[in-house]
Amino acid sequence: MNWKTFFALLARDRHVVRRNLIPMLLQNLLQPLLFTFVFGRVMTASGMMPAAYKSMLLPGVMAISMVLAGVQAVAMPLITEFQFTREIEDRLLAPIEIGWLAVEKIVAGMIQAMFAGLVVIPAAWLLMGSGVHLDFGRPFEFLAVALLVALFSSSGGLALGCSVGQTQIGLMFSLVLAPMMMFGCAYYPWSALESFPVLHIAVLVNPLVYASEGLRGALVPNVPHMNTLVVIGALAVIDAGLLVLGLRKFRQKAVS
Repeated sequence: MNWKTFFALLARDRHVVRRNLIPMLLQNLLQPLLFTFVFGRVMTASGMMPAAYKSMLLPGVMAISMVLAGVQAVAMPLITEFQFTREIEDRLLAPIEIGWLAVEKIVAGMIQAMFAGLVVIPAAWLLMGSGVHLDFGRPFEFLAVALLVALFSSSGGLALGCSVGQTQIGLMFSLVLAPMMMFGCAYYPWSALESFPVLHIAVLVNPLVYASEGLRGALVPNVPHMNTLVVIGALAVIDAGLLVLGLRKFRQKAVS
């Protein structure tokens, strides 16, 4: 492990993000914040949704923002670097083992995911107005869940970026990310699906369910949510699987 090279690569990615900060924020936050405004402000102000819905919605929007930011921060550059610009060849010449190049991508994606998630809190607070009640009395639980969600998004982005071709990017969003968001319990708690027993069980394969429920349990513990230990265990298993898969795919792609 060459730490100097690792941090140099990380600093390079930080510089790129800093230069493209506004487009990155618009890309990752526009859709979640639009949902926040429509459901959390318009629907509640009109009386179609109870005011308490705002607090239940915000952690789910935060989960979506983190997942989108991590996936796009890792998957999109990898697809371009491997198949279009061939920029990955410059990174492969760095004095560092191939696997650590992938780890650096994951760490950079995690940082962006955490930033996107934290930005959502004040932004959504302003959009939804009064009536949002978040409980920050469980900082370690919140940090643990947030780190696992960030790792899921970036390692998932690594696996997708090394598996999807340039012509399949649209398909990736249509068949993977869109259903994940709609059935990820971001806009409703998992308990709301009890009236649909098959769907109630089927959505458990969706990692976003655990991300939304985990953040909901850490920030709004008074609303229905999954047990935190179950969420942390499920996210840890998912992260480990995606990490192994992503590293293997990256090594195969780099060598070939």
